[in-house]
Amino acid sequence: MELAVIGTGYVGLVSGTCFAEMGNKVICVDNDKEKLRKLNNKIVPIYEPGLEVLFHRNIEKQRLIFTDDLKKAVIESEIIFLCLPTPQDEDGSADLKYVFTVAEEIGKILQESNTDDFKIIVNKSTVPVGTSKSVTQILEKYGIENFEVASNPEFLREGFAVEDFMKPDRIVIGARSKRAFEKLRALYEPFVRQGNPIFEMDPESAEVTKYAANSYLAMRITFMNEIANFCEVVGANVDMVRKAMGADTRIGKRFLFPGIGYGGSCFPKDVKALIKTSEEFGSPIKILKVVDEVNNSQKLILVKKIINHFNNDIKGKIFAVWGLAFKPNTDDMREAPSIVIINKLTELGSKVRAYDPAALENAKRYFKDSIEYFNEPYEPLKEADALLVLTEWNEFRNPDFDEIAKLLKSKLIFDGRNIYDINKMQELGFVYYSIGRKKVGI
Repeated sequence: MELAVIGTGYVGLVSGTCFAEMGNKVICVDNDKEKLRKLNNKIVPIYEPGLEVLFHRNIEKQRLIFTDDLKKAVIESEIIFLCLPTPQDEDGSADLKYVFTVAEEIGKILQESNTDDFKIIVNKSTVPVGTSKSVTQILEKYGIENFEVASNPEFLREGFAVEDFMKPDRIVIGARSKRAFEKLRALYEPFVRQGNPIFEMDPESAEVTKYAANSYLAMRITFMNEIANFCEVVGANVDMVRKAMGADTRIGKRFLFPGIGYGGSCFPKDVKALIKTSEEFGSPIKILKVVDEVNNSQKLILVKKIINHFNNDIKGKIFAVWGLAFKPNTDDMREAPSIVIINKLTELGSKVRAYDPAALENAKRYFKDSIEYFNEPYEPLKEADALLVLTEWNEFRNPDFDEIAKLLKSKLIFDGRNIYDINKMQELGFVYYSIGRKKVGI
């Protein structure tokens, strides 16, 4: 098929590349000149495991093209995917200006081209319920008739996005006509050859599905963080609680790991957007307000432990940080707990020396010169007062503890991701703080 992908951000680039890998011709459109320069010079602008191989292969096969020519992409394509930013507005709602602006441009192009070809415009961006109707109204304003606006939300996990796209748990298609369903089903059937379902529904249901899924996962994480905090107070071990809970088939094991709060481009924004949309429709989802509040406070839970350990005075203290990205296997810093934690530490007069395997360049946009950056993990530990683990990268899971002990001023670790065994930490003589488990070495 001939496809257009409008927007080459995280979702757009992964989607376009993976569609091309299945033999489709994909024109990716963006108005960012610098990004297009990189893409056309075969530079992948994001860190995502597995993406680079597919990216280069499909450029070589001439199935993946990058351009700023929206008109060419719209006229030549059967299906046009809108993979545009929907940033959080000041009131928490999703800002749809990019979606609506591109819809206007598509309307003008189709009006001027006088084409009779049936076009499917697909919202793949995360958008509030009712957006498909709004985009439809924009196109109708230009007298366009032979088209349909569909909803096809993405469910990509950063760090596993290529795997998720190529072998999805499910595909959700929101449309109204048999013709649109058939076209989109044909596009996606090669991705679900193992029998995973394609759910066909109305656009409104598809739009709600995306927000409901992300908000539910955010709620699970937040619930376990609350349970972890409670475990510490009563002397329980959240690891034992989590494992026993997860063995219940009604609950399952995933998204039950406590920590320092969720971040990234999806969960925080989607929770706030669903809160706002539900209020606008007069059916507020009250539990999500609590989820949002608790997650914000959880990001400071490690700072409270640090302050208490140092008797309310951390001015001049040096902290080595392992992990800046909001999760492993990505360079994404959006809404990362590390931002809140590090900003608070520096605000209180301490110094931060940081390492991350992928996110250092992005981190510099957030912290500028307020912290020091290192390209290897042990260097920032030299003469630091403590090590803080803020992202659970695999390379942090089995470090050289003798080297850590030798470099730090004292054997002190604050682990925001519970990646170390508390008994081992005690045996090694570390003072070790984690989330929802007893302190050791004190």
